Amino acid sequence: MVSTTAASASEPAQKDQRRVRGEHTIAAITGSAGTTVVDSLRDLSPELGHWIVDFAYGDVFSRPALSLCTRELATISALTALGNAQPQLKVHIEGALNVGCTPEEIVEVIIQMAVYAGFPSALNGISAAREVFDRRGVKIAATK
Repeated sequence: MVSTTAASASEPAQKDQRRVRGEHTIAAITGSAGTTVVDSLRDLSPELGHWIVDFAYGDVFSRPALSLCTRELATISALTALGNAQPQLKVHIEGALNVGCTPEEIVEVIIQMAVYAGFPSALNGISAAREVFDRRGVKIAATK
């Protein structure tokens, strides 16, 4: 039987580990963009920022079974399919490039979403990718 005192004492340490892991992972993927998003929530909803760091990046993105590149491609797929998350999609396209995904992989995963999410979602995704690629000076040859 675990005492409630022992469980309570370990909770802050567990949260601290999640936070450190989350901060490390969000920085590896998004550079300063993720921190900017989290910081922008401090005045109105700091809890949402903590959840992003602790849960999304500390628990999920940092799991070892998938590479960060694979996770970013999956995230780009989901955000493209949603069709209403352009700011987040751009951050994750940047993140995909940061963790080693190629521009061609990013475009291909967005094209794949035309089949499952429709052409408008894929077109919006390509538009977001174009904006990120232009800002970063990334050139990509059109493929057939």
